[in-house]
Amino acid sequence: MSDIKFGTDGWRGRIAEDYTFDNVRRATQGFATYLKNHDLSEKGVVIGYDQRFSSDLFAAAAAEVMAGNDIRVWLTNHNTPTPVISYSVTERRAGGAINITASHNPPADNGLKVRDPQGGAVPPEGLAEIEDAIPDIAQVKRLAFKEAEECGLVTRWDPDPAYIAHLGTLVDLPKLRNAGFKILVEPMWGNGAGWFPRLLSGGNNTLWEIHAERHPLFPEMQRPEPIRPNIDVALQRTVELGADVLLIMDGDADRMGIGDENGVYINQLQVYALLAYYLLEVRGLRGAIVKTISTTSMLNRLGKMYGVDVHETGVGFKYVAPKVLETNALIGGEESGGYAFRGNVPERDGILGNLYFLDFMLKTGQTPAQLLQTLFKKLGQTFYYDRIDTRFPAEKRPMAMARLDATKPETIGGVPVTGIVTLDGYKYELGEYGWLLIRFSGTEPIVRVYCEVTDPALVQPVLEGGLEVAGLK
Repeated sequence: MSDIKFGTDGWRGRIAEDYTFDNVRRATQGFATYLKNHDLSEKGVVIGYDQRFSSDLFAAAAAEVMAGNDIRVWLTNHNTPTPVISYSVTERRAGGAINITASHNPPADNGLKVRDPQGGAVPPEGLAEIEDAIPDIAQVKRLAFKEAEECGLVTRWDPDPAYIAHLGTLVDLPKLRNAGFKILVEPMWGNGAGWFPRLLSGGNNTLWEIHAERHPLFPEMQRPEPIRPNIDVALQRTVELGADVLLIMDGDADRMGIGDENGVYINQLQVYALLAYYLLEVRGLRGAIVKTISTTSMLNRLGKMYGVDVHETGVGFKYVAPKVLETNALIGGEESGGYAFRGNVPERDGILGNLYFLDFMLKTGQTPAQLLQTLFKKLGQTFYYDRIDTRFPAEKRPMAMARLDATKPETIGGVPVTGIVTLDGYKYELGEYGWLLIRFSGTEPIVRVYCEVTDPALVQPVLEGGLEVAGLK
């Protein structure tokens, strides 16, 4: 049994505690063995990294191990957004990818994501196989970086031009450059910095960026996660600048968020429903919707209205990506603000998602706040969402899960419980009023309590009731 465990989206750990150079090399060796066992090693791998502490050095260490296993490496020559790395797998026709990033985790963490030949998340059985193949450090094969470069096993290259050309096949970039928008971009000190000025400058837009430099401590936010309070500074700046929209990306730019023209956060469930509505109504496209158990029931209503299937999975793109491929889905996503789109790789893309949102504004002539009201009018219902995260030691999970297995509440927050779903965590259906979910994070020592309801007065009572059920108060 390996001491390195892959959660919902790869392996993450505390830098210098368990996330060390030796452990990165060990995890990379496990992935190298996996690639060989699946006849993918001859295709080579893409390796990229984010803006966190020493991510570039950890990426070089991973490249040395791949080279030591005689596997060719395309190593990005600069910090690179996760969606660019994922697309590069298909563009290079590689066997997979390694991405050195901890995404939205706190600044003390780093991580290692792995990707399959389609650029998507490796499914759960594949992650288990990689874990089983992780050896002791003495068994890791390694070739010094300089020697690996000299013999052609490691190539530094710029993945951006091919990805930008790809974006141009999905959205009309010249029209967006001349949309006349005032746009504030919040890349959260991460890999999305500089991308929107690069994509949308040269026309009649006005663009600003905030938190666009490299700063591994992520000041003015708790972590680079695109939710409040991390984005409060950007929301305030939106109002001060008179921006039409706030475009947000997390630390590795695979997740997104939106602030409206009034400096109000449009939550990630609302954004998912808006993007699905845009594809179905404005673009006139049809196809399945894939959603995790933790995201909005607005998608189910849209599915019925437009005659498309809606598939529900566990949390994490290791579940979403395979279902997206299986169903050729129009869109797939999760509560964290990560959405994948048909025509792109089966992976979250915060850059493309934000471009689609701008195109939604351009084609309808509506502001973000107006678009949300249009959606609610279409659905005939307004939906309200919130989430509470509580630190919870991993060693206490078995006892907590036993408690939840044994607890069958008749009401939560004064609302009758009409059903319990245990696909991933404990989801309590509240009939026409909505739902509440209690779930342990797969990447951090955290228990999350989420709810979506149709009455704003129920949000806090239902969340408080969830905390009671989970034994957290």
